Amino acid sequence: MSAVAEVLSTVAPDSNPRGSGLPTCPVCADSMVAAEASAYLTDNVISYLWTCDTCGYGFVTKHALKRFACN
Repeated sequence: MSAVAEVLSTVAPDSNPRGSGLPTCPVCADSMVAAEASAYLTDNVISYLWTCDTCGYGFVTKHALKRFACN
């Protein structure tokens, strides 16, 4: 089985990373709930592999994490 992956950029619409900003499939518009895999790439960058359960389309998103300073 061959796989096609595309890297898509995502920006969270608000500061709460949970429950919002989850991607939808760009092919069939089905909603995605959980990534199939994740990887820590470089300093504060994480990529996620998404595969649509409906049509099988796969894509990768990358997220840059912000460092928090404790007082």
